[in-house]
Amino acid sequence: MKIKFIDGSVKEYPEGSSALAIAKSISPSLAKNAVFAKVDGKDYDLTRPLAGDSGLEIITREHPEAFHVLNHSCSHLLASAVKELYPDAQFGVGPAIEEGFYYDVNPGEGIKFSDEDLPKIEEKMRELASQNLIFERTEVSKEEALRIFSADKYKLEIIGELPEDETITVYRHGNFADLCRGPHLPDTKPLKHFKLLSVSGAYWRGDSSNEQLQRIYGVCFFSEEDLKRHLEILKERAERDHRKLGRELGLFMISEYGPGFPFWLPKGLTLKKTLEDYWYGIHARENYLFVQTPIMLNRDLWEISGHWENYKENMYVSEIDKHQFAIKPMNCPGGILVYRHRLHSYRDLPLKIGELGLVHRHEASGALSGLFRVRSFTQDDAHLYVTEEMLENEVVELIRLFDEVYSVFGLSYHIELSTRPEDKYIGTVETWEKSEQALANACRKAGKEFKLNPGDGAFYGPKLDFILRDSMNRLWQCGTIQLDMNLPERFDITYIDEKGEKKRPIMLHRAIFGSMERFIGIIIEHYGGAFPTWLAPVQIRLIPVNKELHLAHVQELKDLFFKEGLRVEIDDRDEKLGYKIREAQTQKIPYQLVIGDKEVEKGILTYRRYGSSETVTVTVREFVEMIKEEISSFR
Repeated sequence: MKIKFIDGSVKEYPEGSSALAIAKSISPSLAKNAVFAKVDGKDYDLTRPLAGDSGLEIITREHPEAFHVLNHSCSHLLASAVKELYPDAQFGVGPAIEEGFYYDVNPGEGIKFSDEDLPKIEEKMRELASQNLIFERTEVSKEEALRIFSADKYKLEIIGELPEDETITVYRHGNFADLCRGPHLPDTKPLKHFKLLSVSGAYWRGDSSNEQLQRIYGVCFFSEEDLKRHLEILKERAERDHRKLGRELGLFMISEYGPGFPFWLPKGLTLKKTLEDYWYGIHARENYLFVQTPIMLNRDLWEISGHWENYKENMYVSEIDKHQFAIKPMNCPGGILVYRHRLHSYRDLPLKIGELGLVHRHEASGALSGLFRVRSFTQDDAHLYVTEEMLENEVVELIRLFDEVYSVFGLSYHIELSTRPEDKYIGTVETWEKSEQALANACRKAGKEFKLNPGDGAFYGPKLDFILRDSMNRLWQCGTIQLDMNLPERFDITYIDEKGEKKRPIMLHRAIFGSMERFIGIIIEHYGGAFPTWLAPVQIRLIPVNKELHLAHVQELKDLFFKEGLRVEIDDRDEKLGYKIREAQTQKIPYQLVIGDKEVEKGILTYRRYGSSETVTVTVREFVEMIKEEISSFR
């Protein structure tokens, strides 16, 4: 058979040769470093025979996808260890994820895992891995699969939903068999450098109406050094947890009287308002108009928009004057009413309407998490109404704006284009293809690469999602640009074109932060609470050496700084000077100014930056100009 390699070369090998055998014929080191293969673009185990002429790519440990296969194999190792320790265990799913793997397990009646159980499971995993057990792939019929997994109700449920004629793959290592598409490592030998991280609850198939399983998280690397490095990052993330820093820095609180409804404390509200002012500033520059729509609207509106039928269980509903009303879970329907309140012509377009709108959504109590998952949050929404001819260029401008905003916060990102779902979608295939092409072209014009997510678009149109990467190497889906073919039809919105005829505008939904609350949670952790000066709730802390001798001068400085638009506070507590300086550092305040005799007599300032032990002396005017320049350079 002829094998074509990615460099374009073609070689002949015996029929049925495996990727591993081919790798060995090329180089022993290549075979040793190989993890899995791609045969005509499809993932293959290294030991799986190739059937006929094929294109072949051998994936080695350095390839990004190798980490995924390593961790998927380790999830199977975890499951086999659990099965040996807990013979009555039944298993849900155990995928590899962005930073490792997990497995959802029902360990048996009356058994509940805790973090104390993880070392015992790890020990059994190491014992099994050391046996160099082969991952063996077999193809079985649906009938055979039902027999193999007859004792596991979760696997039976998955198999039962498969077509009767589907070929099902099963992977075995040692005494353990799992339902899986693969691929996997050839054997368990490389599964040495792993760590089980935590245990949590997880509803079967993510549905709160189903029973709760126990999810064990873990991670595996090819080397001990990489594992140690990752565990250090996890330790630092724990120190940066926004819930912990939110308490320590006095930013926000959550009360048992309102689970999922954040309370903004004075410093947190300052942070939020600073972000909002920045948002309004850049959008005013881009010719957006701003509106505020009611927080509660009549059921009839939500029926027109489709929310009543498709989203009611997540909405808070009340009765007013014998009519049903709902608190808005989204800003879009109210925004469309703003568009409809007067006639528009083509000269009005593109029309850009922005709203920092407070929305409410009922989330399951078990899903609530600090600012990351709440029931009340502010969306930085904007809705753009454009013609078909304008669409591409307007999306280019949006991408440019997104790029500018994320760079201000030092957040890198990549773009994902989600296309038409296979079944549930509105509009014609032709319209979808034109829309998808417009979004793709806009990315190319903006000089941005994108990843394709086939079939992952919303039912009403394709979208671009912006996936952020923070300083802790985590990914967050925040920004989005969504092309909507649904609401303009439902609300029958139009504009008058050059010929005096009514035409349907194209509607773009877009958000940069996504949710102010969630974005603030992200940047708290991204910065570790040490915000850049322009964003810091308190930019300057003034510390008098002697309250009686220096407080009056300190108050004058505060008044001066306030007039210059700087956020400043005085620490005039009866505490030792060293304690107050250390606390200013603990509070991560960008500038601490200690005011003593020299500063009062000479009219100078001695400042210390957060994170530095060095003190610098300047004039008052020099300091004001320096800090204002620093603030303006970030924006």
